[in-house]
Amino acid sequence: MLPLTFLRAHGRLIAFGVFMCFCSSFGQTYFISLFGGEIRGAFELSHGAFGSIYATGTLASAAVLVWLGRLIDRIPLAVFAAAVLAGLAATCLLMGAVWSAGALTLAIFGLRLFGQGLASHTAITAMGRYFEAERGRAISVASLGHPAGEALFPILVVAAFALMDWRTLWSGTGLALFAALPLIFLLLRGHGARDHALKARRAAAGESGRRDLALGQALRDPGLWLRLPALLAPSFIFTGLIFHQVHLADAKGWPLSLVAGSFTAYAVGSVVTMIAAGPLIDRLTARRLVPVFLAPLAAACLALYASDAAFIAPLFLALLGVSAGLTQVLKGALWAELYGTTHLGAIRAFGQAAMVFSSGVAPAVMGLAFDLEITVETIAATAAVYCLAASAFSTLALQPRRAAAES
Repeated sequence: MLPLTFLRAHGRLIAFGVFMCFCSSFGQTYFISLFGGEIRGAFELSHGAFGSIYATGTLASAAVLVWLGRLIDRIPLAVFAAAVLAGLAATCLLMGAVWSAGALTLAIFGLRLFGQGLASHTAITAMGRYFEAERGRAISVASLGHPAGEALFPILVVAAFALMDWRTLWSGTGLALFAALPLIFLLLRGHGARDHALKARRAAAGESGRRDLALGQALRDPGLWLRLPALLAPSFIFTGLIFHQVHLADAKGWPLSLVAGSFTAYAVGSVVTMIAAGPLIDRLTARRLVPVFLAPLAAACLALYASDAAFIAPLFLALLGVSAGLTQVLKGALWAELYGTTHLGAIRAFGQAAMVFSSGVAPAVMGLAFDLEITVETIAATAAVYCLAASAFSTLALQPRRAAAES
C-alpha cells in the first residue's frame, strides 16, 4: 500500500479519486438493475424492451463520452469534476420524475454517461496524470471506491424500499449528490500547485525531445489495436453473463440466492486484487501485464464450463472479482505509460467509450445467443478461447517496442 508520508502529501487527491469512483455507482449496471422490476412495472415494459432502452442509452453515452471525456485535458480538474457530479445529480432527479419510455431512455443515457463513464474517467485520469512512480498504487486505492459502492448500495437500496418508493429514492440520491458538490473543492484545495508542477515537467520533457502522443497519433499505433480486444474482454464477458444471471442460475440448476450470495466472493476478490495490483504494476509496468491479465477471466469461464456443482458459483464470482480488480488498475495505468499524460483525458475517453460500448452490446448479444438455445457452457468455453486469442494478440504489441529498443 501507499506509505504514510505519501498519503500525508497526496491524501486529499487520492480521497478525491475514491469519492468519484464511489459516486460512479449510480450509473453502474448493478445499481440501476436494482430498480429493474419497479421500472418495468411502472411503464409496462418487458425484459426485452427494458434491455433495449438500456442498450440505447448506454451506446449513446459511449458516443458522447469520446468527445466529452477529452475536456478534462483543458478544464481545471475541480471544475470538470463538479460539472460531472452536477450532471449525475440532475440525471438522478430526472430518473425520479421520468414520465415515458423516451424520458427513461434519456435518464439511462445520463446515468451511464455521468456515472459509469465520466465519474470513473475523472478519478482514474487524475490518478494517472498526477502520479508517476506510485501511479499503480494510487489507482488501486482510488479504485476501491467501486467495490465500496458495490458492497454498500444494494443493501441500502433494499432497505430503503421499505420506507419509500423508487422515484423518491432516485430524487433523494440526486439531492444528496448536489449537497456533496462542495466536497470536490475541499478535496482539491491546493491542487493548482500540483498542476503547475506537472506543466513544468511537461515543458522540460518537451525541451529534451520527449513528446506525449495525442489521440490521433495513439489511434495510428498498431499496438493500441492489438491490445484492444484483450482490454474489452472483461467488460463484455462480465456484463453479458451478469445481466443474464437469472438465466445463468436456471441453466446451472442453482437457486438465485446462491448467485446473489456469491457476490461477496466477487467483492473480496476485487478488493484484494486491487490492493495487490498497484505495487505489481509499479514494479513490472502495465504494458507487460496485458498479455497475462485475462488469465483469471479465462479461468472463471472454464469453471463455468466445467461443472454445475454449487461451489462453482462462488468460485466463478471470485475469479470475476480478481479479473475486475486487475483490469481496473491495469487500464488506469496503461494509457499513461504508453502515450504520456498531456492528452491522457482524450485517450482514456476513447478507451472508456469502447468499454462502455462493449458493455452495452453484451446483454443483447448474449441474450440473442440464449434465444437461439446456445448453452451457457458453450458461451463460457467460447469466452475462454477468446481470452486466449486476445492475449496472444496483445503479446504481439510488445514486439515493435522491443525492436525499437534494440535498434
